[in-house]
Amino acid sequence: MISGITSQIYSTLGSNTSLVPLAIKDIANSSGLTLGSYITGKDVESKDRFIDEFGTQAIWLGGIPFFKKITDLTLYKLLGIDPKFDVRNLKNKDILAKAIEKAPTEKIRQSIIKAAKNPKFTKNLALGKFAFSTVAAICTYTGLTRFRQNYRLKEAKEKLKQNSNRKPPLQANILPQKTPNAFEGVHKDKKDKNISFGGAMQEFMFNPAKNMMLLDGAITEERLRNSQSTQEFINYTIKEAGTWAFMYFAGDIIRKHLENKSKVPIELDSRIIESKDLKNAFKLGTLKASLDDFNNLGNKLQRTPTDLDIYNFIHENPDNFIVKMAKKAEVIKTLKKSEAIDTRAYLDIEEFKGLKANLEKLYNKAPKNNVDSYLKQVIRSKRGAVLKNMGICVGALGIAVPLLMIAMRYILPNNKEYKVMEQAKKETQQAA
Repeated sequence: MISGITSQIYSTLGSNTSLVPLAIKDIANSSGLTLGSYITGKDVESKDRFIDEFGTQAIWLGGIPFFKKITDLTLYKLLGIDPKFDVRNLKNKDILAKAIEKAPTEKIRQSIIKAAKNPKFTKNLALGKFAFSTVAAICTYTGLTRFRQNYRLKEAKEKLKQNSNRKPPLQANILPQKTPNAFEGVHKDKKDKNISFGGAMQEFMFNPAKNMMLLDGAITEERLRNSQSTQEFINYTIKEAGTWAFMYFAGDIIRKHLENKSKVPIELDSRIIESKDLKNAFKLGTLKASLDDFNNLGNKLQRTPTDLDIYNFIHENPDNFIVKMAKKAEVIKTLKKSEAIDTRAYLDIEEFKGLKANLEKLYNKAPKNNVDSYLKQVIRSKRGAVLKNMGICVGALGIAVPLLMIAMRYILPNNKEYKVMEQAKKETQQAA
């Protein structure tokens, strides 16, 4: 039980499709930035930063899933289309027919038939769901930005009012008559363009982490374009650069580096590496037999296996160890509390072949004796790589980026005082 929970944790932390690693990184970043804002601007600036960071985080993590669920419960239900049907199944008609044939229940079979009757409509429905959920989350963030900008100025004025009894107001004309928009004029000639959701965009549709990149892109643009001072623009430039570097790109680079550097193969999912089934498969020869069965598929067919051949192999060999591990790693989706394959879900043949190749690599590099010690080393190395990866990214986002933003407040001229407080002082003086 404990072993299963541990392997699930490491699997999730090491996943490039899970939102959990992104959430952990973002919490570290938001906490570090909020603390940094308190150091540089006390409670007014830290409150603003808290609303900005954690409010954005709620929209960023929950917005797209929330609006997708609304679409499932309304539009999909009204049209009678199963939202669990993955439109990528429409790409290969032979596999689609096999998915109908191998459906685990009659209800699922009928749902696939209905979705496949009008493939263009079903595909456009999925594209519409993706577009709506992303755009709705972006609009929600825009609303938060407008609220925050008004709220922080009001808070700053209230703070000045509280302090007015303790010391006389400053008489200096601190700010120019107009607080410039950091991106003023940049978008004046910008024309609206229709977003294309075809081709490579489909990768963003079905990978939750990459779907977040689209939302993050809009958030970055909104933050930079609507920066109300040079100070805010600089802060956002540093914050967004750090976010894009260590939230989305550095993790994969670090993972590949650690995998290449490791003395033992650690490419497989932690749920496979830490499974007792893997150890037994080595000892009983099940792994070797399963690999041989798959590798001999081409010889039996007397040709190179197609995607359909491999799809059939998966369905016809439920006891094959590769198939079992693909289910464990959720490369093959199954029904809840069942080993039955959910044929509504997309089965990525290339991902399955990659898993098989990594199992083969693990087997070929294993010593003839002392397999137990070998697998323990694999587990240790995998855990270490996952923790190092997360540690580097969390450290960069939660410590390095906030420290750099604090440093810029003291290094750059006329940048130390919180500009919103300056603006509040000026408007208070003008109103007096």
